[in-house]
Amino acid sequence: MIIKKYNAPTEKEAILMAKEELGPEAIVMNVKTIKPAGIFKLFKKPRVELTAAIDDSVAEKQTATTVSAPKESYRFGNAFAADKEGYSEEAQNAIEEKINSIAKLLEQQMSSSRQDNTSSFDRIVADEEEDIRSYTEKNIETPSTKTDNKVVELIYNQLLDNEVKKEFVDVIIDEMDAVSSKQPIDNILSSVYQKIVLKLGQVEPLKPSENKPKIVFFVGNTGVGKTTTMAKLASKCKLENKLNIAMFSVDTYRIAAIEQIKTYANILNSPMEVIYTPEDMKNYVEKYKDCDLILVDTAGRSHRNEDQRNDLQAIIDSVEDYEKEIYLVVSVTVKYNDLISIAKTYGELFDYKLIFTKLDETKELGSILNLKLEMNKDLSYVTWGQNVPDDIGVLNPQIIAKKLLGGAE
Repeated sequence: MIIKKYNAPTEKEAILMAKEELGPEAIVMNVKTIKPAGIFKLFKKPRVELTAAIDDSVAEKQTATTVSAPKESYRFGNAFAADKEGYSEEAQNAIEEKINSIAKLLEQQMSSSRQDNTSSFDRIVADEEEDIRSYTEKNIETPSTKTDNKVVELIYNQLLDNEVKKEFVDVIIDEMDAVSSKQPIDNILSSVYQKIVLKLGQVEPLKPSENKPKIVFFVGNTGVGKTTTMAKLASKCKLENKLNIAMFSVDTYRIAAIEQIKTYANILNSPMEVIYTPEDMKNYVEKYKDCDLILVDTAGRSHRNEDQRNDLQAIIDSVEDYEKEIYLVVSVTVKYNDLISIAKTYGELFDYKLIFTKLDETKELGSILNLKLEMNKDLSYVTWGQNVPDDIGVLNPQIIAKKLLGGAE
């Protein structure tokens, strides 16, 4: 049996395509509606995927003919769909490829700007713009004001769909320089992309201090993945950066947490201690003062519990003579209002950097940009999954920006 699939704007056109290639004896096995995806989904109509089949013996009996190309009505046009209501698949792919291209260009710009302060985003993209501009001139109609507004509206809705807070989307759009009808689509995307990346800011990995040891605290509510995140980071620091580390646990409420850290410490051949009081903390830090890093897993606390917050503050203050770095670990799956409440409460106690966990459990990453802009705290790491030490990395603003714009899987 010969089985083939056909993609067309309507079921009728898909059937005609199947009959034209397989013959009148073809049997329709399945018809599926495919909803549009990607950054141009608002301007595209659903398509139909039809699965058709024909028996081998029937196919052999049919007169051998050269199969003609599908009629133009079965395809998208070169740039815009023929119905004028949406963009074609080619245009969508071109723009999404442009987002990926912009990411690489901006990375080069940010790297070179450290060596040459006169570098500019416009100068770096200039050499790469010609191909896209040529494609635009040949295949895309000169955009009208209405079309241009649609592009801006599309970007606006794409950010809202990714749960970026409306007031922040408004700020990004209002700051855009490339909103006139004379600007090509890729310039508009470039402007928005650049603004998102710059708002996310520079992200630096954990580094030891000159005066040993640096003490690193992992704080946050229950269930966000503090213990696993600390184990991942400990493994990277030990195995990849060859740092001498010690691991402490203040989480005496969960026996499983202590045993988990002991297991990782044994694998890494690193010391591990359980901390019960601020005095314990002070004494053990002195004991391991030759380590590069001391990583401290704190108990999952409710940010609303004042007594628990005070206990945590006492532990952190007990080592005030040493350089400290505090990571607030939060999950991207938590509701935005709860994230803000958590971030503000811990912000009243100490300064911190943000670690976002569970990126594999959601497609909407707007909370990363929201929390950055709301709290003005530095970003650090992101995690995705339970594999130690693989599922962790320094947050990449370019990747987050691409995901927010729908240009990265």
